[in-house]
Amino acid sequence: MRVKSINNVDAFFKALDKCKGRVELITDEKDVLNLASKLTQFIGLTRVFSNPEISSYEIVCYNIDDYQYIKEFLVPAED
Repeated sequence: MRVKSINNVDAFFKALDKCKGRVELITDEKDVLNLASKLTQFIGLTRVFSNPEISSYEIVCYNIDDYQYIKEFLVPAED
């Protein structure tokens, strides 16, 4: 899903803990951040959120059921 922001980062992190499969954030520069990693969550996402040049990114759930945990926190990008 193409996303422009996450509306509640703390709750999003807690929802990620419930996910059973891999969840990735992919930037337009093809950087792939594995969101299961706590280090990536805190360092990588800080970089993504603080960079004004990154206006949207892709969130990919490899286990289709995991999307239910995180979808309420994702703000879709406008196409």
